Amino acid sequence: MTVRAAAVLVAAAALALFLPGWAAAEWNLTRNGSVVTYDGRSLMIDGKRDLFFSGAIHYPRSPPELWPKLIERAKDGGLNTIETYVFWNAHEPEPGKYNFEGRYDLIKYLKMIQDHDMYAIVRIGPFIQAEWNHGGLPYWLREIDHIIFRANNDAYKKEMEKFVRFIVQKLKDANLYASQGGPVILTQIENEYGNIKKDHAVDGDKYLEWAAQMALSTETGVPWIMCKQSSAPGEVIPTCNGRHCGDTWTLRDTNKPMLWTENWTAQFRAYGDQVAMRSAEDIAYAVLRFFAKGGSLVNYYMYHGGTNFGRNGASYVLTGYYDEAPMDEYGMCKEPKFGHLRDLHNVIKSYHKAFLWGEHSFEILGPGYEAHVFELPDEKRCLSFLSNNNTGEDGTVIFRGEKHYVPSRSVSILADCKNVVYNTKRVFVQHSERSYHTSEVTSKNNSWEMYSEVIPKYGNTKIRAKEPLEQYNQTKDASDYLWYTTSFRLESDDLPFRGDIRPVLQVKSTAHSMIGFANDAFVGNGRGSKQVKDFMFEKPVDLRVGVNHITLLSSTMGMKVKICRNSAAYLEHEMTDFAIL
Repeated sequence: MTVRAAAVLVAAAALALFLPGWAAAEWNLTRNGSVVTYDGRSLMIDGKRDLFFSGAIHYPRSPPELWPKLIERAKDGGLNTIETYVFWNAHEPEPGKYNFEGRYDLIKYLKMIQDHDMYAIVRIGPFIQAEWNHGGLPYWLREIDHIIFRANNDAYKKEMEKFVRFIVQKLKDANLYASQGGPVILTQIENEYGNIKKDHAVDGDKYLEWAAQMALSTETGVPWIMCKQSSAPGEVIPTCNGRHCGDTWTLRDTNKPMLWTENWTAQFRAYGDQVAMRSAEDIAYAVLRFFAKGGSLVNYYMYHGGTNFGRNGASYVLTGYYDEAPMDEYGMCKEPKFGHLRDLHNVIKSYHKAFLWGEHSFEILGPGYEAHVFELPDEKRCLSFLSNNNTGEDGTVIFRGEKHYVPSRSVSILADCKNVVYNTKRVFVQHSERSYHTSEVTSKNNSWEMYSEVIPKYGNTKIRAKEPLEQYNQTKDASDYLWYTTSFRLESDDLPFRGDIRPVLQVKSTAHSMIGFANDAFVGNGRGSKQVKDFMFEKPVDLRVGVNHITLLSSTMGMKVKICRNSAAYLEHEMTDFAIL
């Protein structure tokens, strides 16, 4: 075997409605060091409650030259926080050898966020999923004896703790935590562990307890979170991931605030999938349902997806990541999604005092109709959310003696609990269209080259085995391609094939695709899909008297796993092997 290396924005200013006398909130970001705390209502910066509108923008998925524009545009969209994962296999491709250059310069990225007077949420994991190759875990972990990923396993916990403490110290050295005057107000340990907790049974709880205590012991001065959970150990805050956390998630730790770490703005694209759409109206509806029930932080996943460069994408994931986010793959505003959410942020910020300090009450107005009210009677401030949760049924409700029309599946914000200043279904933003034109600059003087690789034969190989060796373990994630070859001799008496009858080469593979050759002649190809992971390569071949050569080129596209979205338990055992039948 031989291993081969892997080869017009249209933006319209939407109508934002405000009532006289209500000033927009100013974000409270200090450079002198802040105390970040929380209670059952919200996060607090130096004892002051705040609202947090956050957007996920991953630094490795965009060139550094684009980072300032992305951050600036996100701030123009009404965000005050940027969220990102930390990518272990990008930063430590080999044990003890670190990379923080170019697109992986996490420190530079966080400092840019600070320069724009915005907060940051850093999700260390270090397993991150993120539709990223191997879930962000470096390949070399698999070569550690007796290791079990994301489990109460000493070998894994040792390496995980080493990396987490390394990242925390790197952020501390750069004074990036809010307690040091930096932008980072939250850090995350682990990631969506509820997806696999059942596979680890009791030991899963022990692992989470250990992870929480380990994280807290780093003394960052800011809270830690665990996402997609209803409860979390100790002082760690559990958070929600999903599309409608206001209606589908119950926070069991009532002394902790309701935080939404992933509001999915669309869906990542995979080969063979349809375009994943989610309307601006549905996202806005979900946000206001969450805030009406006491939420105070929402993070849009993704706000800008960017590009899976090189070999970064996970199994079957396209290079264009979350192109239907409020900012598309190229950083342009995706209207009306960008503008409609911007208006929502601006309206809520304008009435933040009643929302954050007001007394919360709830009222049923009819079947599927609700009113959530936040009121400061002494200051005559009142903010209410009128919800129509019925699908396809517009309606009118009476609230405090006034009649209000509420479209189906929408939420209206009432300033002073009287005047509608925003409705999630009424969009005052012009739709944008994106068109592509050939660039004269990039198309000039192009020269194309073809590389022809010799189809290897058994005699050319150095690694030999009686059975095919597992691809991922052989390439060590340095390539997506691996040649398999075998040779055998046939005598004339061994050729029972006559006329139209031909021998068939059958290979059952769990890689992504395969190309087959017999005696240097191409015989066909096969591939799997996101829905059906393994496939059968079955092609007729022509054999001859004497020595015959069978050669297969197996390829993967991101490390695949057996269950949805790259978060399987026992990922360390996942293989891309195949069997010749």
